[in-house]
Amino acid sequence: MLDQAGQQTSFDEFALREPLRDAIRALGFTHCTPIQAQSLRHTLQGHDVTGKAQTGTGKTAAFLITIINDLLGNPPEGERFLAEPRALVIAPTRELAGQIAADAEALTRFCDLRVVTLVGGEDYQKQHRALDAGPVDIVVATPGRLIDFLRNDNLYLGLIELLVLDEADRMLDMGFIPQVRQIVSRAPHKDCRQTLLYSATFPPAITELASRWALDPVMVEVDPENIAAEAVEQMVYLVTTADKYNLLYNLLSEPGKDKVLVFSNRRDQVRKLADNLQRNGVNCGALSGEIPQHKRSRTLARFKSGEIQVLVATDVAGRGLHIEEVTHVINYTLPEEPDDYVHRIGRTGRAGKVGTSISFACEEDSFLLPPIEEKLGAKLDCIHPDEPQLAPAPPFQHPSKLKDSPRRPRNRRR
Repeated sequence: MLDQAGQQTSFDEFALREPLRDAIRALGFTHCTPIQAQSLRHTLQGHDVTGKAQTGTGKTAAFLITIINDLLGNPPEGERFLAEPRALVIAPTRELAGQIAADAEALTRFCDLRVVTLVGGEDYQKQHRALDAGPVDIVVATPGRLIDFLRNDNLYLGLIELLVLDEADRMLDMGFIPQVRQIVSRAPHKDCRQTLLYSATFPPAITELASRWALDPVMVEVDPENIAAEAVEQMVYLVTTADKYNLLYNLLSEPGKDKVLVFSNRRDQVRKLADNLQRNGVNCGALSGEIPQHKRSRTLARFKSGEIQVLVATDVAGRGLHIEEVTHVINYTLPEEPDDYVHRIGRTGRAGKVGTSISFACEEDSFLLPPIEEKLGAKLDCIHPDEPQLAPAPPFQHPSKLKDSPRRPRNRRR
C-alpha cells in the first residue's frame, strides 16, 4: 500500500477534507514522507509541481491526496456526463497504474468519488463498461490504452482539472512521449488545469516537457539514495557466472528468505531462472513484459499474499509496485543503469522495516559497480561467498514448463 515514514510534518497540519482525513487515518498514516510534506505545501494551494522522486518515497500519496482534496472541495455543478473525468493520472506500466488505482480506492473509501483504470493487456470492453457505469472522477491509465479510448471517442478530456504524469523519465525511456503529447493536447490548456509531474531523473528532454506542460512549476526534490541506504542492508557477492545459480539456490534455502524478489535484466533470463527454481522445488513465479497481463496480475497477487516465496522479475517490477514485507531483493544480474539499482532495492526496507539487498557481481558485469557506488555516495560491501553457499544445487525434481525448452539429444557425438 501507500508509503509511510515517521517524519515531522503531520497530515493534520494540512487543511484536508474530512472524508480524506478519515481515510488517511484508517490507513494508519499520521506523518508525511519528505516528498509528501514538500509537495502538499504547494499542490494544496493549487500550484503546479515537478517532483524529483523515485518509488518508495510516497509520491503516489502526495499527488492522490492533492487530487482527492481538490475534487472534494470543488464539487461539479450541473449535470455530469459519462466518460468525462475530472482528474487524469498517466503511468508508464500496467503494474504501476494498477497500484496507483488501488491506492486511490483506499484514499477515496469515505468519498463519493469513482476511480477507473484503463490499461493495455486487459479487456477493452470491460474497461469501457466501467466508464459507462456512472460519472467518473479519476482515471488512471497507461498511454497506449488511453490513446485507444480517445481515438474511439470513448473518453473526453476537456474537463480535466488535475493532470498527473508519473515516472516521466520511464515514459521517455519506453518511447511513450509522442503518445503523451497527444493526450495532453486533448486536455485543457495548462493555465486551466493543475499539472503535477514526477520523475526519478530530469534529463533535458523531461525538463523541456515540464516547462511546456506545467505553469510556473515549483520543483521539489528528495534524496532517495540516502533513504535506501539507511533502510536496506546492502551486500555484493563476487561470484563466477558458473556459480551464480548454485549461490542463488543456497541463499533461497537459508532461513528468513520469506518473500524474495530476484531481478534479472532480460526476459529470457527471467523465464529460464524461474523455470529452474521451480524444477528445484522452489515456490516461485515470473514477472516480465512478455507474460500476458492476466497471468502477471495473478502471479503478483500470489506473491503479495505469500502464496509464493520468490518472484523473478525484470525491471517491469522495479518501479512503482508496493509489495509489503519483501525481506530480500537479489540482483541476479546487476542493472546497467544505477537508477534501476536504487529502484530495485527500494522494494524492500519499506514502512520502517529493514530489508536486505544482495547483488551478484561476476567477471562480466563487475564494471557496473562503480557507477552504482557513485550514485549511492558510498562503497558497497563486496565479499566472496562461503564454500557451502556454492555447493551444487540438487538435481531437478520436476519437469520443465518452458514450451520452447530444447530437448537434450540422447546420443551426442563429439
